[in-house]
Amino acid sequence: MSAAQNLQQHPIFVQAQNKVKYYTSQLDKELTKYPALTTIETRTQIPKSYFVLSTLLLLAIFHLITPLAAPVSYVMGFALPAYLSLKALESPGHQDDVQWITYWVVFASLGFVETFAMGVVLYYLPWYFVLKTVFLLWLQLPAFRGGYVTYARVIKPLLLNSCASSTAVATPDTLTGDLRDRVNTASAE
Repeated sequence: MSAAQNLQQHPIFVQAQNKVKYYTSQLDKELTKYPALTTIETRTQIPKSYFVLSTLLLLAIFHLITPLAAPVSYVMGFALPAYLSLKALESPGHQDDVQWITYWVVFASLGFVETFAMGVVLYYLPWYFVLKTVFLLWLQLPAFRGGYVTYARVIKPLLLNSCASSTAVATPDTLTGDLRDRVNTASAE
């Protein structure tokens, strides 16, 4: 028996292979919810799970190549949230609207800070775009409520402190209430 055959029959190798098959089948079941991936699977004859995993691996490799890190990070922070924001506008509930509005406020604030501090940030954090992409994914996933947490703990206090000196400026809470009233009346019409 060759060394390769011994390795393939080793219990640890067989157990790892079974776990990989199980998790890819679970991922494949989860990905059947998306018709676009099913279409890609029928046209290319590549399983959905392999397509998604290879795309994620390719994006990870692009993050390792420094000139491609910034555009990949920007696309990952923009493409899916833009699509989900459009879907949220068409949905009847308002909770998803609030999630995506806070995401875009945090995303724009991050972009604003980047314009001034990019050179310094890249000097001290060479893996900045990887960290930024992970942060943006944390903001996007509804289970973590990252957009709301960041808004409530960082951006809102900064806005309230800057607005405290002027009494004529409305607070973000009243602006949010006015915006909700306007959205409700527009939805009712």
